[in-house]
Parts: sequence; C-alpha cells; structure tokens
Amino acid sequence: MKSFKAGIHINQGYYKSFQPEKINRNWIVDDMKLLSLLSKADRFLGRLDMYSEYVNIDLYIRMHIAKEATQSSKIEGTQTNMEEAFLDKEEIAVEKREDWEEVQNYISAMNEAVKQLHTLPFSSRLIRQTHKILLNGVRGRHKQPGEYRTSQNWIGGASINDAVFVPPVHTSIADLISDIEKFANDELNLLPDLLKIALIHYQFETIHPFLDGNGRVGRLLITLYLVDKGILKKPILYLSDYFERNRTLYYDNLMRARTHNDINQWVKFFLVGIIEISKNGVETFDAILQLQRSLEIKIQSFGSRAKEAKKIVEYLYEQPIIGASRVEKLTGKSKATNYKLLADLERLEILKEVSGGQRNKLYVFKDYLDLFS
Repeated sequence: MKSFKAGIHINQGYYKSFQPEKINRNWIVDDMKLLSLLSKADRFLGRLDMYSEYVNIDLYIRMHIAKEATQSSKIEGTQTNMEEAFLDKEEIAVEKREDWEEVQNYISAMNEAVKQLHTLPFSSRLIRQTHKILLNGVRGRHKQPGEYRTSQNWIGGASINDAVFVPPVHTSIADLISDIEKFANDELNLLPDLLKIALIHYQFETIHPFLDGNGRVGRLLITLYLVDKGILKKPILYLSDYFERNRTLYYDNLMRARTHNDINQWVKFFLVGIIEISKNGVETFDAILQLQRSLEIKIQSFGSRAKEAKKIVEYLYEQPIIGASRVEKLTGKSKATNYKLLADLERLEILKEVSGGQRNKLYVFKDYLDLFS
C-alpha cells in the first residue's frame, strides 16, 4: 500500500512515545501479491458466509464464540479450555475461576456487541461498551473499564524505560479513535473492506487506547466490523486462533509496520489468516453436517425414546456438556429413564463421561467439540 508512513516518535522527556499517522485518507494499492491474496480472501470468506443460508448457524455460533474467547484470552495468558468454558462457575476449580470469568466476559462482550450493531454503528461508543463488559469484575477491573486511558501505558519491558513499544500519549486518543471511526464508516472511501479492517486492527493496537484489554478488544473488532458491513451475516469468523498459532509473526508484523513503514507485510499476514480460518470454517461446517447425518441414524436405534434422544442431541449442539439434571429438564421423564438415555448415548459414543465421579456426572459431546479443536 503506497506511501505508508506509520508515524513519528515524540520525545516525552525520559521516554519517547509513538504518534501514528491517521488512516482516514485515500489509499493506493499497487502490490499484486497483496491484491491476489485479497481476491482469494474474499472468495473463501464468501464460501464461509454461504453456510448461513444452509445450516442453522445460530446453533453453532456459541461454539465459535467460545473458541474465540478461549484462544483470544490464551494470547493474554489465560488458561481455560473450551470444555471448561461451558461449565458453571461452581464446576470450575477455585484456582482457575478468574481465568474462566475472563473467558465468560469475552463471550458476553461479543454477544452484546453483535446485538448493539442493530442500533449502533461501528463506533467509539461500541468499542468502549465492549471494553466495559470485558473487564467487568475480573483482572483489570480497576483499570478504567469502558474508558480510554488517562495516563501513559507501554508494551513489553519491566518499565517504560525498557519498553518494546510506547503508544501515543493519552491526550491524542480521542482524536485518533475518531479517525478510525470516520475511516470505518466512510462509504466514499473505496478501499476494500478487508483491507480497511486490517488497517483498523493495526491502528487500534498501535493506539492501545485502554490500560488493559487492548488485544482482546482489537480482535473482537475484526468480527464486529465484518458483521456491521454485511460481509458476514453472522459472527462466524474469528482470527484469534490464527494469531495464537502464529503469535510471534503477529507481533512482529505489527511492529514492522511501525519501524519500517511496511504495512504490506502486516496486511498480507492478515489476509492469509482470513483465508486459512475461512477454509477451516467451511471444513468444520461440512463435518458438522456429516456428524448430524450419522447421529440421525444412531438416534433411530432408540425406538420409542428417539424423541427424547433427539432433544438431548439438539441441545448439545449449542451446549456440548450436559448432566442428568439438564437431561431431566429437557425430556421431562423420570430419573431412571434419563439415566438409561445417558447410558445409551455413552454406549453409542455420542457422549463421553468426563467428571469421573459416581454422582453429578458430566458428559461431553466429544466428536462435536473435537471439530472446533
């Protein structure tokens, strides 16, 4: 992307902060490899979005968001796996509850932000509301949830003096976020949306407008932008898994844009992520359809109890961990009948018992969970 200038370092006395150039301007793209990747990314993203028309996506969105929440939080050092994300707080070991709560906040923040898009544009207000939910009651709750920072922060290093990167001073945040907002909503700017959101993510992480939670909010914004612009009908694409698996490249490419004015390398990395995650998403939905077909055959073997077995399986697509009390609510049958149903579902390898106890057993829909691993 031609004539990109990342910004300048400004002497603040005993440290230098980085002041980024604004991104709401006309852009010229003259890199053929980048354009080829853009064309491919658009194609694969379109194939992924097509599944919104053919399968009941709403059933599986919770799985996608749970995976995104665990992977995005993992980048920040949180250790919660997907199975744990679906458990109740009381079922989580005490020492892991804080990590679990951060993942739950991420899920809540994404769900609420998608709802807000019906009434709010992609905006500073949406960003701050999302951040507020993200930090509610967890580590970072004392770091101005929902408010842009009013002091200097830094990335890497024990202190600002040996920091890897020092974002812009807090007094310029409002102006820089306003620039992102204008850029995101300027329909007269002909830059393709995938390039726009690549730039927005880079710029947001460079501004680092919050005292905590910048990475998680920045990654959420990618999906929100794609839904807001109608590129995706539903929030079914998340890049945190790609960023986590390529964590060093993720940070290096963001930093290279700042130090070498090389935004092209970052955008190419971003587009490769769109392609890879879209491909994986299509394969996952294909595998879900195959799993559904095989389970329909297995459920027929339940005979008179097939109706109850089907209710349980349909519930499992949205909530892949289940116990006897939930089965009772779903079927309305006696305990004996429900335990027989669970035993048969386990025998047919639809469910796998994971709690290891004699009482209050928990069962996981393993084949389904594995599709998102």
